[in-house]
Amino acid sequence: MTDTGFDATEIDTSKPHSARMYDFLLDGKDHYETDVTAAQKIMKLFPGVKETACANREFMHRAARFVASRGVSQFLDVGTGIPTEPNLHQIVQRVTPHAGVVYTDNDPIVLRHAEALLRGTPEGRTAYLHADVKAPEGILSYARRHLDFRRPIGLSLVALMQFVTDEEDPYGIVGAPLEPMAPGSYLVLSHVTWEFDPEIWDRVDAIYRAGGTPVMARSHDEVTRFFDGLEVCDPGVVLATRWHPDAGMRIREEQPLYVGVARKP
Repeated sequence: MTDTGFDATEIDTSKPHSARMYDFLLDGKDHYETDVTAAQKIMKLFPGVKETACANREFMHRAARFVASRGVSQFLDVGTGIPTEPNLHQIVQRVTPHAGVVYTDNDPIVLRHAEALLRGTPEGRTAYLHADVKAPEGILSYARRHLDFRRPIGLSLVALMQFVTDEEDPYGIVGAPLEPMAPGSYLVLSHVTWEFDPEIWDRVDAIYRAGGTPVMARSHDEVTRFFDGLEVCDPGVVLATRWHPDAGMRIREEQPLYVGVARKP
């Protein structure tokens, strides 16, 4: 089920978009020349960015399985990105076939491909909303139509909050959907950090700002703050490749990406 009043044919290809740049970095096919140009500028500044994108995706897979294996059968994935198999619902429905997932993203090309996000198991449920994380009230209203907020929910904010500046109240934006969720809900979050190479991030930000989306890398302490009031699961807020590594990982070298999973008490 898809809910939007947006015309998916009205895609602005004159400016790069973070979701399409990410798709290029993951060797996807749903991007435009302007996205490639911007992503290649990032690669010159940050040669390992493709490995970081892959490590982020692999973390999402491991974290989704982790949360699903703890009995959570409902998920709200904000900042979904262009479908890249396996998607979150495919991961969690392998653990729990009846699991339900609500996806949301603000990129119209994701909307165009939303049908791919709705193909789950016969027992499961998936839905998609075209919306922005900066408007959490609308996301919550839609999610309540598909998820039971009396039971635990897994909230996924993977590689998203770096696109919310301090002036936009990032911690309040994360807290808004968590607040009405039942005890036993989980937050899954990943976030780039400047701590590996502070000097490049102003230039990386300038490239993203040209597309209308600033990027804000944060320190370990700043990323950890997103989990305030929650019970952070072992091994804590760590570099992505240190979070429950397994044999299926392609990327094992450390990347400038902090991740964590936490439970609402």
